[in-house]
Amino acid sequence: MNNYGRLLRKIHFHPLFWIVACFAIITGYYWELLTLFLIVFIHEMGHATCAHFFSWKINRILIMPFGGICEVDEHGNRPVIEELLVVLAGPFQHIWMAATVFILGTNEVISMEFATMFQQFNIMVFLFNLLPVWPLDGGKVIYLYLSSRQPFLTAFKQSLLCSFIVLTFLLCLFLIVFPFNLNVWIVLVYLYASLWHQWNQMRFSFIRFLLERYSGKQTGFKKLDVIEVEGSEYVSSIMEQFRRGCKHVIHVDDGKRMLGKLDENEMLHAFFAEKQIRARLKDIVYHD
Repeated sequence: MNNYGRLLRKIHFHPLFWIVACFAIITGYYWELLTLFLIVFIHEMGHATCAHFFSWKINRILIMPFGGICEVDEHGNRPVIEELLVVLAGPFQHIWMAATVFILGTNEVISMEFATMFQQFNIMVFLFNLLPVWPLDGGKVIYLYLSSRQPFLTAFKQSLLCSFIVLTFLLCLFLIVFPFNLNVWIVLVYLYASLWHQWNQMRFSFIRFLLERYSGKQTGFKKLDVIEVEGSEYVSSIMEQFRRGCKHVIHVDDGKRMLGKLDENEMLHAFFAEKQIRARLKDIVYHD
């Protein structure tokens, strides 16, 4: 129990939260803010509690005016089902919260006015997080689906492109329906900024994915994936074909005959330890 209690120490508030809180107090909307905060807090603690159960390293739980982020130090080498459970643990909280508030409101333990407001906010946060846009839960589910079928880097790139397309469609829709809603514009700008940041960090995320494999921090290998390549290809380009949940064996040939086989650990060692960033596969085969 104490271990789970330590999660509370990882909670941080974004500076914008305090700015919005001040405006809420001045304008008399503090109950609405507290209600929204409670829903977001329980949602993020759902992610954090599930991640802690699977022994993930949690960096912080960031609470913002319109949502939150559970930041973890994991980089795509956990089993897909495990990561899916962590992602869905947030939206799941809205189900029992809705049922609890309905029961309390029906039995007049809380006012129907508060129950109605809570349910509206609860549904709003629930549906918002299910949007297929990174870094929302819906966007992460899309990424998990793609990464279970494609190389890590390809899945990462496609999930961000899909998020951008969906977000742009929503932007066009909101321009028609809510053209002057400041809250909507703040959320859209934040999501676009998050996508831009993730796109710029894509190569870094890929290197962290490889580094975890090199250091032995990976679980859930279900199958052996054989990659057929020519010896003239570069080590870095072949590693872009690495997939989560697979152990890779690279068959190297010169177009006519087999030159040799390389285990993924040999390639990762050549890349990280020996700094053979621009090495060709045939050079590593002959070196070994």
